[in-house]
Amino acid sequence: MPILIQNATVIAIDDEHGTAPFAADIRVEGDRIEAIGPDLPVGDAEVIDAHRRLAIPGLINSHFHSNQNFLRGRYPSRPLELMMLYAYPFDPTLAVSPELVHLRTLAVAIESLKSGVTCLLDDCAELPGQDLGQLSAMFGAYEESGIRANCSGHVMNRPFMDTLPYAERFLPDELAALFHAAPPPTTEAYLEFAAEAVSRFHGRPRQRFVVAPSGPQRCTEDLLGAAAEFAERHDTAYHTHVLETKVQLITGRELYGKSLVRLLHDTGALSDRLTMAHAIWITEEDIELMVASGCSVAHNPVCNLRIGSGIAPLRDLLTAGVNVALGTDEIDCNDSGRLFDVIKAAGLVHNISDYDYELWPTAAEILRAATMGGARSVCLEHEIGSLTPGKKADIVLLDLDAWPFTPLNDPCVHLVYSENGSSVTDVLVDGEVVLRDRALTRIDEAQVMAEIALRAPDYLAARDRWEAVAREYEPYMKALYMHCMEQDTELDRLAATGVRLP
Repeated sequence: MPILIQNATVIAIDDEHGTAPFAADIRVEGDRIEAIGPDLPVGDAEVIDAHRRLAIPGLINSHFHSNQNFLRGRYPSRPLELMMLYAYPFDPTLAVSPELVHLRTLAVAIESLKSGVTCLLDDCAELPGQDLGQLSAMFGAYEESGIRANCSGHVMNRPFMDTLPYAERFLPDELAALFHAAPPPTTEAYLEFAAEAVSRFHGRPRQRFVVAPSGPQRCTEDLLGAAAEFAERHDTAYHTHVLETKVQLITGRELYGKSLVRLLHDTGALSDRLTMAHAIWITEEDIELMVASGCSVAHNPVCNLRIGSGIAPLRDLLTAGVNVALGTDEIDCNDSGRLFDVIKAAGLVHNISDYDYELWPTAAEILRAATMGGARSVCLEHEIGSLTPGKKADIVLLDLDAWPFTPLNDPCVHLVYSENGSSVTDVLVDGEVVLRDRALTRIDEAQVMAEIALRAPDYLAARDRWEAVAREYEPYMKALYMHCMEQDTELDRLAATGVRLP
C-alpha cells in the first residue's frame, strides 16, 4: 500500500532546497519516494499525520564495528594502541558463535533505528578471522531488523607485530607469540572469501558486502591492490582505516618511508570507491592525492576524542572537495551507537581548531555529511541520502513539540546542536515503517535485551581472562606508544602543546 506522509516540515538535503525547511507531503510508492509537494492526493495511501513533525533523510552511520557491541563502558582513558591490546584478543578460543553475532548485531540495529539511522556500514573485525557463518549471522540480524546494512569482510593479513613501529624494541617475544597464535589469511584466501560473500549476500534488498582491508599497515600491498580491483569488478565499496593516530603517522615513516595515504596510492587502492575511516594525521600532499582519487573520509569525532587520537582537519578536507561522512566507530571507544552524538561533536570540536570563526563548520555542512556524505561513502548516493523523488524511501520523522525543538528557530541548527535522537518518532526504510510511534515493528526489543542480559555474563567472563593477559603486557605497549608520541613530526593534531613525561 502506498504511504502518504502528510503536512510535514521537510529538510530534503537535495539540490533544490539544501537544508532549508519547507512544508510538504511525501508520497511513497513501494520502496521509493514518488512525489514531494503540497496537497498531494491521498488516493489509496496509508496516511501518516506529520503535522508538527520534521521529515529528514535517514541518517547514515559510515563507520562502525559491531564486534565490540557488548563492550560499552569497558575501556576508559586509553589511546587506540592500548585499547586494542585489550579489545582485540588474538586467541582463537575466544571466537564468537554465529548465535552471539546475531544477538550483538540486533543490539546495534535497535539503537540505530530508534535514533534515526537507516543505513550503516558495519566493518566487523572478527579475530582471529571472520568466517561465513559469522558473516551470515550479521547479515541475517540486519535483515530481521529492516535496517539498510553494508557489511564488511574485515581483514588483516600481516602479523600484528609487523604493523607497529619499534615493535622489536619494545614488545617482548611472549607477546609476539600471542599475536601470532593464528596465521593471517593469504590474499588468495581473502579474495575467495569475498567472492563467496558477494554471491551470497551482495545485492539483497537493503544489503551489500564491503571489502575492508583493516589498514594499509595491516595488510600486504598485493591485498590492498587486489581488494580495489575486486571492489571495482563486483561493484562493492572499499573501506579501510587510515592515519587515525600519531603512532600510525610514525608507522608510515618508519616501516615504509612514506605516508600511509601514499602507500595506498602506490598500491592502486585509492579510488572513488574507497572510504578512509578517521584520516586525522594527514598532510597537504595526502589531501591532494585523496582529492585526485575521489575517495571519501568517515569522520568519527566522538571516538577520536574518547581515545585521544586527535582532531581531523575537517575544514581542509571540505575546502579541498573531499567527501566527508560521519561514523560512530565501535561501542568500546564511543559508548553509543547514536549518530546524533557524533553530529553534535562534529559541529563543536572543530571550533577550537581555528580562531577564524568563519572557517568553523556550519550546521548545514555537518547535516549533509550525516546524509549525502554518508550515501556517497557507501557508493549509494544515487539511491539514498536525500528526500528526492525516485530515491529510496529512507525517511525519519522527529517530533517538533519535543524539547530539542522548543522553541523552534532553525530546524537544521536544532538537529545538529540540540537533538540526541530522543525526538525520533517514526522511521521508514525502503518504504517500510520499521519504527512507528517510537516502537519497533519487526523486533521485540525487550526480548533482545533479556537475551543479552542472559548471554553477556559468560561472554564478559571470557573477556576477563584475556584482559588479565593484556594488563600484564600493557607497560610494554605503553612504552612503544609514549616513544612515538614524544617524537617531533610535521603535524600536530592534538590540543596538548607538549608531552608530559612521568
